[in-house]
Amino acid sequence: MLVAERHKKIVEVVNEKLSVRVTELSKIFQVTEETIRRDLEKLEKENLLRRSHGGAVSIKDGQTEVSYAEREITNASEKRSIAIEAVKLIQPGDQIVLDASTTAWYMAKEMPDLPLTVLTNSIKVAIELSKKEQVKVISTGGMLQPKSLSYVGPLAERSLNMYHVNKAFLSCKGVHVDAGLSDSNEWQALLKRQMMSIADKTILMADSTKFGVRTFAQITDIQRIGHVITDDHIDESFCRALEEKGVQVKTVEIK
Repeated sequence: MLVAERHKKIVEVVNEKLSVRVTELSKIFQVTEETIRRDLEKLEKENLLRRSHGGAVSIKDGQTEVSYAEREITNASEKRSIAIEAVKLIQPGDQIVLDASTTAWYMAKEMPDLPLTVLTNSIKVAIELSKKEQVKVISTGGMLQPKSLSYVGPLAERSLNMYHVNKAFLSCKGVHVDAGLSDSNEWQALLKRQMMSIADKTILMADSTKFGVRTFAQITDIQRIGHVITDDHIDESFCRALEEKGVQVKTVEIK
């Protein structure tokens, strides 16, 4: 593959996934990580992407949401493994909130039929949980985001204000040790922040490609997270940095 062609495809991958790590690009294009770093440096100078610690992030319209169909197949093995681990933290009688991430949808699929109350802004999560007789599902309502099949906006935020939950299970587009959690869509970021405010404990579910990434809208500081579940491809330096800030980190093997 010619260098120019590789550069073009790197930009396409970054724009499709919003964030990607050097190790992943190295495997995709079968070149060394050092070559990828040089590629990213050149592409950043051309204002085609932005480098992050360990990878690159897209600089296309920050408010654009990736369609649910695309997100469902991106890092699917990692998301499913993380979701299975997250389900282990749920106890009968819990009141929880799930966001509109695909990892939350995997949680809904893997969740046993237990007496639970689940708040969610996700249509997909609500439909999946409707198959479980003992689970009480409450939808936020609000302004529909067609691509993510989720509700956002003032009505959704006011709806959450009426409740209190034991645990919030959330995902995001970027996890940065200094800049905190962030999302590519401001509406989603605001709602995730609201979900955290009504929960006793927040569990972040994020695959390893999300770490070192900073996207458009900040959700919260790292210290607001009690527990992180990620996959075993995460750089050990991120685990140490999170634990130094009092965040418990659980890594899961990819199945």
